[in-house]
Amino acid sequence: MTVKVRFAPSPTGRIHVGNIRAAIVNWVFARGQGGTFVLRIDDTDVARSTKEYEDGIEADLTWLGLTWDERYNQSKRFDLYHSAMERLKAAGRLYPAYETQEELDRRRKVQLSRGQPPIYDRAALKLTAEEIAAFEAEGRKPHWRFKLDGRRVKWTDLVRGECDVDTTSMSDPVLIREDGAFLYTLPSVVDDIDMGITHIIRGEDHVANTGTQIELFEALGAAAPTFGHFSLLVGADGSALSKRLGSLSIAQLREDGIEPLAITSHIAKLGTSDPLEAGASLAELGANFDFAKMGRAPARFDEADLHRLNAGVLHIMDYATAKPRLAALEADLGEDFWLAVRPNLKLFKDVADLARIVGGEIVPVIEDPAFAARALELLPATVDASTWSAWTAAIKDATGAKGRALFMPLRQALTGLDHGPDMGALLALIGREKAAKRLAGQTA
Repeated sequence: MTVKVRFAPSPTGRIHVGNIRAAIVNWVFARGQGGTFVLRIDDTDVARSTKEYEDGIEADLTWLGLTWDERYNQSKRFDLYHSAMERLKAAGRLYPAYETQEELDRRRKVQLSRGQPPIYDRAALKLTAEEIAAFEAEGRKPHWRFKLDGRRVKWTDLVRGECDVDTTSMSDPVLIREDGAFLYTLPSVVDDIDMGITHIIRGEDHVANTGTQIELFEALGAAAPTFGHFSLLVGADGSALSKRLGSLSIAQLREDGIEPLAITSHIAKLGTSDPLEAGASLAELGANFDFAKMGRAPARFDEADLHRLNAGVLHIMDYATAKPRLAALEADLGEDFWLAVRPNLKLFKDVADLARIVGGEIVPVIEDPAFAARALELLPATVDASTWSAWTAAIKDATGAKGRALFMPLRQALTGLDHGPDMGALLALIGREKAAKRLAGQTA
């Protein structure tokens, strides 16, 4: 069987780390299996869906490297949903109910007061033709409920193992609202059947819905796909992420300078037995992905880990990959420069400041002019990658300075900073002329 999965976001906002997890897990699983990844825009809620958010979803996925093989808009597929609706009506599985929300709320309160489960009592199935006519005369429009079989629905979950849901303990779900709008379940199942989706992989908050959906697949004459429900993300302290998701949108993380591979590596490995390290590529993430590695405990999303992985991505980035981005920042000083500075980068944009140290002007920091003058006297006529070791040894012999007292004044004079890349590589890149001027206290 060829694996085919889907990611079905609603274009009612920007995608964030919470919902991008479904996209990443589906993508790496499909690619690892040589399968197909479908992007399905869930825009049946026409009032809330916008083209701006739809474009934003595509931009975010593209930036992350999560390319899709097929793409659909549910808003263009209403004919399929209406056809399925009529089939369910004809089969007696979809029935009209006329209760208002207030009436349903009152019934639930009564049920709870009597110690009964607050599930729908199927009163609509007992309506007479006269009662229905009376409701219609009042101007009431029915919502349409799917009649559950009322049985124990079982499936083997990719993450959770053997699962079951007793649909006798559930209300018949509303599939179509009074205004004729389709709710999520019917279009989703119809599309999964029509598109040949083989695996539905999503958060564990959908587990309770799976029994209903399996019954709906079967009512429409189709076998249910394989399901997998992964644990939800929580904060580093175990708290819900819901109040922080705005600042954790993919667009915001991109603006903050986080690398796409850091995000995909972090999310793909969260909640698994794999070490939380940056992957070399999306292809590697796919090749190494395995549902057997996924745990049941909530996955803790720690921004400190994301930033650590971000630095890790930069530290292994080759010059060919970095070159066009260096050029865009006017910081392409060659491969030797990139290899010298990348171990110190936390964000790619930091490279611009390091390029200024090498190729631009800085104001040297000199607290001991006599020490700097002596270092200048001992500076060789030619500097290269081997100069730093011999030069500092000569300064140590001449001044008696060692350790921090030796290296810090030189770093401050040559770079204007207290810390940074390896000074041996930097000195060769800065060159003797600039180094001499800076040791003399000149802006250079």
